Amino acid sequence: MTVSTIAPRQRKTDRTCCMTVTVSSQEINRALARARSHSPFLKLQLEARPAVAAALAEGDLAAALERVRSAGEGAPGVGAALRRERGALALALGIGDLAGLLPLEGVVGALSDFADRAVEEALAAAIAARTPDAEPRGFTVIALGKQGSRELNYSSDIDVLFLFDPRTVPLKPREEPGQGALRIGQRLVELLQKRDGEGYVFRVDLRLRPSPEVTPIALPVDAAISYYESSALPWERAAFIRARCVAGDRALGQYFLDAIHPFVWRRSLDFGAIGELQSITHRIRDHYAHGQAFGPGFDLKRGQGGIREIEFFAQMHQLIHGGREPGLRAPATLDALAALAEAGRIPESEATNLAAAYRLFRTIEHRLQMVDDRQTHTLPADAHALDNVARLHGLGDGGALLGLLRPHVDEVAAIYGRLGEEEGARMPRNAEALEARLAEAGFGQPAAARQRIENWRSAKARSLRTPAAMEAFEAMLPSLVDAFGASPDSMRAMNRFDDLVTRLPTGVNFFRLLEARPGLTQLVAAILSHAPALAEQLGRRPELLDGLIDASAFAPVRPVDRLAADYARSDRDDEDYQLLLDRVRRRVNEARFALGTQLIAAHGDPLEVAGGYARIAEAAIQVFADAAIAEFETRHGKVPGSELLILGLGRLGGEALTYASDLDLIYLFTGTHEAQSDGPKPLRATDYFNRLAPRVSAALSVATAAGPLYDVDTRLRPSGRDGLIAVSLASFSDYQRTNAWTWEHMALTRARPVYGSPEAREAASAVVDAVLRQPHDPATVVADAAKMRAEIALHKPPNGRFDIKLGEGGLVDLEFAVHTLQLCEGVGFDPNLEKAVTALVAAGFIPPEIEEAHRLLTRMLVMFRLVSPSSVEPPEASHPLVARACGLADWNALLAAHDAARHSIAQLWRGVSA
Repeated sequence: MTVSTIAPRQRKTDRTCCMTVTVSSQEINRALARARSHSPFLKLQLEARPAVAAALAEGDLAAALERVRSAGEGAPGVGAALRRERGALALALGIGDLAGLLPLEGVVGALSDFADRAVEEALAAAIAARTPDAEPRGFTVIALGKQGSRELNYSSDIDVLFLFDPRTVPLKPREEPGQGALRIGQRLVELLQKRDGEGYVFRVDLRLRPSPEVTPIALPVDAAISYYESSALPWERAAFIRARCVAGDRALGQYFLDAIHPFVWRRSLDFGAIGELQSITHRIRDHYAHGQAFGPGFDLKRGQGGIREIEFFAQMHQLIHGGREPGLRAPATLDALAALAEAGRIPESEATNLAAAYRLFRTIEHRLQMVDDRQTHTLPADAHALDNVARLHGLGDGGALLGLLRPHVDEVAAIYGRLGEEEGARMPRNAEALEARLAEAGFGQPAAARQRIENWRSAKARSLRTPAAMEAFEAMLPSLVDAFGASPDSMRAMNRFDDLVTRLPTGVNFFRLLEARPGLTQLVAAILSHAPALAEQLGRRPELLDGLIDASAFAPVRPVDRLAADYARSDRDDEDYQLLLDRVRRRVNEARFALGTQLIAAHGDPLEVAGGYARIAEAAIQVFADAAIAEFETRHGKVPGSELLILGLGRLGGEALTYASDLDLIYLFTGTHEAQSDGPKPLRATDYFNRLAPRVSAALSVATAAGPLYDVDTRLRPSGRDGLIAVSLASFSDYQRTNAWTWEHMALTRARPVYGSPEAREAASAVVDAVLRQPHDPATVVADAAKMRAEIALHKPPNGRFDIKLGEGGLVDLEFAVHTLQLCEGVGFDPNLEKAVTALVAAGFIPPEIEEAHRLLTRMLVMFRLVSPSSVEPPEASHPLVARACGLADWNALLAAHDAARHSIAQLWRGVSA
């Protein structure tokens, strides 16, 4: 007899589910007999569904499936109708499968089609019961897992994600959108999961939603998108290979799937995706160890060489290549294997063997589930029960079933196992073997290092409490140990890494990154060995390492205008002021961290890095000031003929910041203080700019989730703390010409406009130049400078020999000497101290050796801010790093050059201040 199966999906290949199968009435009868003898569930359905059973007895599967659709007629509600239809469908598909009327694709496709329709009808009923006249808009159901790929099991959960649009979800009067969506979802689940004498429709699993332990079952769609764009784990990419909108608001569902498409299909290889899927396999093998050995009790889904490994094999290759090859994005496993082989991404023989194993495993899985309609994947451990499953399949006994499965299980395990051959050996767990491995890696204190590793393995740290985190940690640990062992102070690096592990809220992505990038692990070891300032920042924000993956992290810092344009650029059209501030803070911190890493990795001259720090800060000022002004203008408008102008002083003005430098700023504004703004809430110019300036300072200095940025110091403004934070350029000029103290003019020698229009900057520069070049009484300047330097020495004594700034002959002495000579002689006015020194040397006011002394001390200062923030001698392990960065062969050579430099600067200052 001839029957036509239903067609759950069409493919380009000839492996279609729509086919004609010829079977004899003998095969039908044998299938019915096996069902009655070995499947209590099918026997019950044969008795309960006489119309379907009669069609099957006649060998007419098409008629049986037609009668399935009418099985729910006359039921008291949607839930009851779907339960009856599901029972009838299970019967028709079960007998059709046992008789060979349906290939695997036909069975799973029909089950998936019914699941889609059941969810759609249940959702419509859930909405209609609450809001009868509402359209089913604003709520959508995304199918994941085997429903998403149209591969549902005979007795399966459905993995779904409920999303809603707060603006359009149907609500009762005065009901909050979140509460309304929750109740729709709860009713939908109830209709599908409720059991009665006629069974159930589908078990519903909602655990694949973001953070299921804390989130409601229905999520706002934009919140879900934000999660997948920013916080999702790599394994969730694999889950969404099989995502599909199956019910509700299809436009909303497609909006979500389109939005997360870049998250799933990345054009470049994600360093964590492959390791994540492999780690899931390791966890499954560990957790289901009792079901790993093939034989009775073998877990056909999770066992080694089972269904899950075939799925992961396909998904792993899809994630590697699918971002660039859309043809590889097939959701269904068999389709994916065929596409991968066709594209040459896997051998044809592997695709063929895996596909054959998959069909067999899924078919036997269905036999297991047909017995009692249980969601099981495990071969019975009991011999009688195993024989029963074998006979349901048409075999003689359990031994024959094991013999049928064994070669396929072995082949899958071998193919999948080859994917992990490059992972390398894990660190030993035996204490003695672990210490030996640590000693081999270079640890001078292997016992202490072993204790540290054992403490991590105890999972006391929050970042190591999940199986995923621990698996990622173990995979990364060998390369980490080798990197730390090769570092100059292995235990110091390990102890700082412990601080980082302790602070991390979650460690999975961080550990995966280190596993995938051994070179990055070595860099982390160097950072933790040498740079407590960077280590502390890394502990707060481990994602800073992401910025070091690209080689551009070690390139010179770009010009200010290009940096500012890059920081200001956003991929979002709806970015508000706070989002912009957080985004730019993250970018700036990443750039500063990368610059510090250049020094630790010996990729940059500290003098060039100091200039890079200054350009980053100036670009940040431009972006933050622009943003603050735009936000301020929405309420207060603009002041006609006026604009904000910012002067940078100190190291910012001199374009030579360190990692820890403050920003010394003076806020000015052009135009007259009598003008008034033109916005909805107008302000006089002085009030306007004195409210605006603190907003700019706050944008630069207030710590947020993106981390602290800069300390802003505005004490150099006219009248210091007692003065207005922002004054007009005219007032500033008048104050500096008539009322400023000598120290204020000394500070002004390093003033430079860092924000404002070209015209405003030029006007400010002219004011500064005119003030500095006005006549200064040399005796007064020298006396004031000497007195001020003495007060600094009294109130801020140096912190030991290596206080590069404050100690005798340090940079403060040099700055005082240079600024005193500039004001007295009217020579060398340049905010860049190096250029000022060069000009004074050329004019004969400073000995030539002072140029090299300044460069050496500046290099030391930049390095010390990273390796020894407290200005004490750096740890011995860091001596070679600092010496090389300063251009000296070793630490002793650096000490000698340092002493000579300070002696020459001390002599200079004594001569100038005498």
